[in-house]
Parts: sequence; structure tokens; C-alpha cells
Amino acid sequence: MAVKDKKELRIRRHLRIRKKISGTAERPRFVVSITTNNIYCQFIDDVNGVTLASTSTLSAEFKAANARPNLAGAELLGKLAAERAAAANISEVVFDRCGYKFHGRMKAIADAARANGLKF
Repeated sequence: MAVKDKKELRIRRHLRIRKKISGTAERPRFVVSITTNNIYCQFIDDVNGVTLASTSTLSAEFKAANARPNLAGAELLGKLAAERAAAANISEVVFDRCGYKFHGRMKAIADAARANGLKF
């Protein structure tokens, strides 16, 4: 049996999760992707294949707050994502953590989005 690296294991987890969850126009998929330097949040309607709203650490609001993509920045990003969702008339979502653990920045984004009115 070959040794699998962390990236391959995360991708396998993500594919396993994606088999079970899908977003609709009424309840889109809230995707949070974390890279080395940035964090991206999207609200996706998988039925029509459309991104309904999105935000990231590259957005103007995030940069205006002089935030960084750490735990405090993740909380701000969760708040911004909830505001963008409210502007797009999204209140309920299916959370997609992209195979990452629900811990640290991922948990901070989810908790901040819930605190600002998003229902998972």
C-alpha cells in the first residue's frame, strides 16, 4: 500500500463529502476553501452551476479592515460572507468544508456566519 500525502487525503475526503451534499437555489452550498495565503468563501447553486455570492481575503472590505488570514481574519470573513449572503437573499446553506477539519479558521468562519444570521 502506497503512502498517501496530506493533500491527497484531503482531496479524497472532499470527494467523499461532495457525493453526499449539493446546493440548490433555496439552500446553496457554502464552500470555504483555505489556501496557504488566502481564504475563499462562496455560495454555490449546484443545480444551475452558478455562484450566487462570494467573498475572500482579497476583497476590498477585508483589506480595508487591515485584517490577515488568521483566526481573527477568519471571523471577519465569516461576518462578511453572512452579509453577502443576506444581500443575495440567502438564509439557509449547506456547509462544505472542502475536506478540511472543522477546527481553527474553518470553525471561526462557520461560527461567525451563524452569529450573523446564516442557518446551517
